[in-house]
Amino acid sequence: MTTLFSRIISGELPGHFVWQDPEIVAFLSIAPLRPGHTLVVPRREVDRWTDADGALLTRCFEVAQAVGQGVQRAWNAPRAGLVIAGFEVPHLHIHVAPVWDMSDFDFSKAKEEDQSALAEAAARLRTALLELGYEQARDLGPGV
Repeated sequence: MTTLFSRIISGELPGHFVWQDPEIVAFLSIAPLRPGHTLVVPRREVDRWTDADGALLTRCFEVAQAVGQGVQRAWNAPRAGLVIAGFEVPHLHIHVAPVWDMSDFDFSKAKEEDQSALAEAAARLRTALLELGYEQARDLGPGV
């Protein structure tokens, strides 16, 4: 069965993309911990991160690091937080968000954000990624 994330990647469902390459995409969470909360997702459906091959996992973390640099820059955050939970959608994804302290990791505080706020956060993060030299943030539409 196709996952929710595969449907977003294919353009069947909307997503606010900030990164696309042949293996990995990144798009904003619809229920962010903080503005800029991004999901780094492989195009290939892998349920658990522990099932991913080393090369794919390495690539996911390379993109997560780039996105982390972008969220720190865009929101002037002292840290970029990273979480792999894996319960929400059975498709490997890494949460990356700007964080100021441990309370920023409280998923019970996450709430759905309106589309205009997500679009604004995505534009801000894409700008930061481009300023950092990551061309994978340029001219993004659906992750086809």
